Amino acid sequence: MAGVGARGRLVMGWPVLLLLALCAAGARGLYFHIGETEKRCFIEEIPDETMVIGNYRTQMWDKQKEVFLPSTPGLGMHVEVKDPEGKVVLSRQYGSEGRFTFTSHTPGEHQICLHSNSTRMALFAGGRLRVHLDIQVGEHANNYPEIAAKDKLTELQLRARQLLDQVEQIQKEQDYQRYREERFRLTSESTNQRVLWWSIAQTVILILTGIWQMRHLKSFFEAKKLV
Repeated sequence: MAGVGARGRLVMGWPVLLLLALCAAGARGLYFHIGETEKRCFIEEIPDETMVIGNYRTQMWDKQKEVFLPSTPGLGMHVEVKDPEGKVVLSRQYGSEGRFTFTSHTPGEHQICLHSNSTRMALFAGGRLRVHLDIQVGEHANNYPEIAAKDKLTELQLRARQLLDQVEQIQKEQDYQRYREERFRLTSESTNQRVLWWSIAQTVILILTGIWQMRHLKSFFEAKKLV
């Protein structure tokens, strides 16, 4: 997928993890290519009660000029967002350019899917549609110049507002990391418990099998009058 960066999972110290979490809460810009019936989905790990804003625009491939042109009017995108429990948070039709917004109510991995809502194959004569997608999470989704103009905030007041939002986002990220740690601990304990019971069951089966073999051999020797 052209232009899409991979997100890796690393095990590291808490300060570095927190710093990366804050960086990850910023804008994520990428582009990808889709076809007429193709759907592309992305996974975002989002704390609870966090606002997410996505901006996208589409470009149509011109086969004759071999360049991407602004999308044809009438071409649109369908955006669907599901929370970690599989519930639909957002499902809406948009135009060739759009902006979608939702607020998470459950911490965890949210699935964001996009696909064309056009049924006119002529629009895809070149076979490619490029979609530029920019996702902003947390305080990075706030338009502070607009907030300052609306609330008539001074530069100092606006900076204080930004710091308060950053502190709130840090708290949400910490709560989410504790939530993930608790889930991982419960999973580990459950796995260890199953391994323990499986080991006990194997031991019991081996003992019973050994007892049965001994009794069977004893009966065989007695029948042959060898003992």
